[in-house]
Amino acid sequence: MSAGTLPSFDPRDPLGLDDLLEPEDLAVRDTMRQWAADRVLPHIADWFERGEVPGIRELARELGSLGALGMSLTGYGCAGASPIQYGLACLELEAADSGIRSLMSVQGSLSMYAIHRFGSEEQKQRWLPRMAAGEVIGCFGLTEPDHGSDPAGMRTYAKRDGSDWVLTGRKMWITNGSVAGVAVVWARTDEGIRGFVVPTDTPGFSAPDIKHKWSLRASVTSELVLDEVRLPADAVLPEVTGLRGPLSCLSHARYGIIWGSMGAARSAFESALEYAREREQFGRPIGGFQLTQAKLADMALELHKGVLLAHHLGRRLEAGRLRPEQVSFGKLNNVREAIEICRTARTILGANGISLEYPVMRHATNLESVLTYEGTVEMHQLVLGKALTGIDAFR
Repeated sequence: MSAGTLPSFDPRDPLGLDDLLEPEDLAVRDTMRQWAADRVLPHIADWFERGEVPGIRELARELGSLGALGMSLTGYGCAGASPIQYGLACLELEAADSGIRSLMSVQGSLSMYAIHRFGSEEQKQRWLPRMAAGEVIGCFGLTEPDHGSDPAGMRTYAKRDGSDWVLTGRKMWITNGSVAGVAVVWARTDEGIRGFVVPTDTPGFSAPDIKHKWSLRASVTSELVLDEVRLPADAVLPEVTGLRGPLSCLSHARYGIIWGSMGAARSAFESALEYAREREQFGRPIGGFQLTQAKLADMALELHKGVLLAHHLGRRLEAGRLRPEQVSFGKLNNVREAIEICRTARTILGANGISLEYPVMRHATNLESVLTYEGTVEMHQLVLGKALTGIDAFR
């Protein structure tokens, strides 16, 4: 190719990664980006400051109408989108706010995924079409007040009483909890760990909101309290016993985070780039100073390497070759680098970087939660450590 035919350099896509996408992928991306621009970005700073999302059920129905809920699942009203398309949707929603992406992820990659993969046909028919449409919001109860990284130690217990099950326990840090119509709850039983599909209007179930958060403020986060919740025999997910069930759901959700975290990073980077071009000090735009350019160059490197990594893992998932250790690789790298991009962007914006007039500090505080949920830094380091050495450091 001669120099005269080279495409122009695009600061938004310096590696030309759009060339890896099919027209259908671009259509999904552009649709989600436009929806976020219209329905989230005009309000998100206010929602974050207030610590609430008015009309969250309406937002869920709109996401359902776009095919974004359970979008990588097939049948039952789900879109059957490719892993790349699902990842792009996560990226665009998290570029608006991590809390909005969490709404979609918990709905599709955790609660719907659990029912779709491990549920009975009756459970699938009852719940998945309404969840795909956003008519019913779901939540996923695994983490407990005293057991986060070690879910095998969970205390929530389900005992048989005749043909029924009776659940007792507590779950903590549950996205969508108080607005959910159905909860997938994991509990110890005499048969091992089992999953249960729990309608949230069942007597004994409650979901008080968690207050005083300084991260994911535009997201519903709750505790689940199960006080002798009586369920029929067919409430149990029949196709799985043991931690393999919830952990496979978490792996699916982590894949979305690999993409989504790059959306938050992109938003922070683009804010810093625009600011550097316009903000003048010492008689010139600060983007003309070497230290600022060095920061922008390093941010762009990590951002687009992260997107390239997400795309590579998406192709492996599409081919049925994505291993859990590779998901840990992506989650650990991309969220950690996204936080660093936000912190660097904040320095370019100076004092303005802490203002909600710009998205940078909001993304940075949100990513502190994203860094922790679906596996902390330490847990993913140990997953990779075991894979590299063959030695299990968990025990």
